[in-house]
Amino acid sequence: MAVSANRLELLQIADAVAREKVIDRQIVLAAMEDAIAKAARSRYGAETDIHAEISPRTGELRLSRHLLVVEEVENPATQIDLEDARRHNPAAQIGDVISDTLPPFDFGRIAAQSAKQVIVQKVREAERDRQYEEFKDRIGEIVNGVVKRAEYGNVIVDLGRGEAIVRRDELIPREAFRPGDRIRAYVYDVRRETRGPQIFLSRTHPQFMAKLFAQEVPEIYDGIVEVKAVARDPGSRAKIAVISRDSSIDPVGACVGMRGSRVQAVVGELQGEKIDIIPWSPDAATFIVNALQPAEVVKVVLDEENERIEVVVPDEQLSLAIGRRGQNVRLASQLTGWDIDILTEQEESERRQKEFVERTKIFMEALDVDEVVAQLLASEGFRSVEELAFVEPGELSSIEGFDEETAEEIQNRARDHLARVEAELDAKRRELGVADELKEIDGVTTAMLVAFGENDVKTVEDLAGCATDELTGWTERKGAEVTRVKGILDGFDLSRQEAEAIIMAARVKAGWIEPAAVAAAEEPADDAPEASEEA
Repeated sequence: MAVSANRLELLQIADAVAREKVIDRQIVLAAMEDAIAKAARSRYGAETDIHAEISPRTGELRLSRHLLVVEEVENPATQIDLEDARRHNPAAQIGDVISDTLPPFDFGRIAAQSAKQVIVQKVREAERDRQYEEFKDRIGEIVNGVVKRAEYGNVIVDLGRGEAIVRRDELIPREAFRPGDRIRAYVYDVRRETRGPQIFLSRTHPQFMAKLFAQEVPEIYDGIVEVKAVARDPGSRAKIAVISRDSSIDPVGACVGMRGSRVQAVVGELQGEKIDIIPWSPDAATFIVNALQPAEVVKVVLDEENERIEVVVPDEQLSLAIGRRGQNVRLASQLTGWDIDILTEQEESERRQKEFVERTKIFMEALDVDEVVAQLLASEGFRSVEELAFVEPGELSSIEGFDEETAEEIQNRARDHLARVEAELDAKRRELGVADELKEIDGVTTAMLVAFGENDVKTVEDLAGCATDELTGWTERKGAEVTRVKGILDGFDLSRQEAEAIIMAARVKAGWIEPAAVAAAEEPADDAPEASEEA
């Protein structure tokens, strides 16, 4: 292969490779220049700084050697003294680079093979960069491809301008693909790796179903109907929450289509997966009731702080609400983001009765009253002795059968009971060796001090060194199994924010941080309500 080869042939090769690999022609020409320069170095020496230039218009090849102008030459392969340099260029100065044109030569078999490898490598890198740049912007889209092969349950897909993989756990259960089958999937990740860009597809991703609905339902594509949430048990059942921005369009009806044509098209693509289409609501209770369809809900009790909801259903509706293997309630929980506890009317009645009996017993023992009075207080909704001690006297005297004197006596007994309990707890706290300083921290009660002592937290420094999870507890997940680990203050109805405030107060008291730092950290949270009110 002579360097003086047909100039037109070089350009034709560059054009053909660029078209085949769908990369820029200039990248191919640059790869050729690097390859020719490398081959030339095998002739003139590896240290020689050789450059090759191919004219993109004429295909003319020019080889040159670059030499650095220096006062004293140490390496003749890369340097030239000022006197010799001025023979090439009279204006040469120290530090300039002189370009010395080299004559054409025959590569030889080994040099030609090496040049070919350089070109192949450069073209492959350019192709990989092109694939990555093209597909990284398509994350979140549905793509169509042809199954190339199956390896260990994973499916390799030819996308025309790249290869992608659908891993076994991203395939719908029991579906099988053979080479040549057409496949539709969701691009959920594109990574640049040493072996080339890896394009990961999924058919189980919740957004795959949302995008399928966008393709089948023009109202979703146009933005009139919005998919707010999706929960899937791939291949079995799914729930999708939708809302309409136009009051004249029913979002559920738009997704179902005429005689179910639209939803059936999605069901067919998802191998018969049953789909519940649910109207989304900004009201959490309404949304959760909708999400539990087809079960009927009698009553809900929200715990907004912990995002838990207690749902009461008729006795005969329990199995329907829970679903086979808990599927219905699990999907409803995923869809809404709330933890859902389901009770039957009978279970709720039994629990209320049990709570009533327990409160009655507590009032009888703490207030030294008979069962009738204790039951009356419990039936009026009082849950604890603390409520009775600090409630407005008028609320007690307004109870049928009570007068002001009776109400005052009950409150006095409640306060006396709390004082006795407080004294007992304080004595136990001292017995456990818990420092008096801990009592001065805002939010810490005597009962908490006892819990601290029982868990070897006895000084301000001990409390300052605690993490929030140590006080409130945490949840661990191992596969499908969820384990609740109790914290030191478990059972005190303490939120994470309150626990963090206690720990920060302890750190300030211990001198670990400045009070100003705590105030600065809390400032954005304090400003937020004012901003929303002004808006």
